[in-house]
Amino acid sequence: MTARLSDLKYKEVISVSGGMRLGYIDDIEMDISTGRIISVAVPGRPRFLGIFGRCEEYTVPWEKIVKIGDDIILADYDIPIRTVFAEKENFWTRLFK
Repeated sequence: MTARLSDLKYKEVISVSGGMRLGYIDDIEMDISTGRIISVAVPGRPRFLGIFGRCEEYTVPWEKIVKIGDDIILADYDIPIRTVFAEKENFWTRLFK
């Protein structure tokens, strides 16, 4: 199977273990000397309707990609807990100061 970068950008990355939608591929890290893909970058979730930007982007190692389908990419990858919960906690602590 062959795929172009432009094809991959329109496929959604979904975590196999949690079933969580990570998002669409934004960038690819590649080793130029070997031509192999090292990892894919998925932008973080938007903060408060996208007004306050986005969370950190997720870097999914290529070894964690399980299956590339017609519409989605399945990855054995979990979002680090610090990314999900720390930002919510910081938002609420800043709000009530």
